[in-house]
Amino acid sequence: MKKEKMPTTERQDFILDLLKKATTPLTGSEIAKMTNVSRQIIVQDISILKAKKEPVVATSQGYIYLHEEKGQQLEQMTIVCNHTPEETEQELYILVDHGVSVKDVIIEHPVYGDLTASIRVSNRKEVDQFIQKIKETNSSYLLTLTGGIHLHTLEADSYDKLDAACRDLQKAGFLVT
Repeated sequence: MKKEKMPTTERQDFILDLLKKATTPLTGSEIAKMTNVSRQIIVQDISILKAKKEPVVATSQGYIYLHEEKGQQLEQMTIVCNHTPEETEQELYILVDHGVSVKDVIIEHPVYGDLTASIRVSNRKEVDQFIQKIKETNSSYLLTLTGGIHLHTLEADSYDKLDAACRDLQKAGFLVT
């Protein structure tokens, strides 16, 4: 017996509910299977949810819903780095090994201005998944468009963790000061 397709608004509400309850990122393919539509329809639904100001973010691991953090306020810092694509894994390991989350990567494109891509990695497993996704899809790192120069928005539960991570990035020759 074939599953019936949900009406669009019902499907979008279902997706939103799924993402709010999820404890791990959900891929477009996973959501597509659950809703009996194509992955492309899910991409479109996610875009509509974002346009409605829902805090849904696409990461290399899948879609996540950004819940408001209650209680502890995270420290944030934006840093400038410069390295080769092959050194990306080392850079990210340095950061997450200090208990720092990497929210995004930002480059300044000559035509489009600032381009920001969500990374959202907080541990080595997520870094490995991110690097693997780049390889599997034969994608390029954004830093290749700027000769290695890029920014990251970092988060941690203390400034000391951010500071220690930056010191190690400096030692590795990745931090631009």
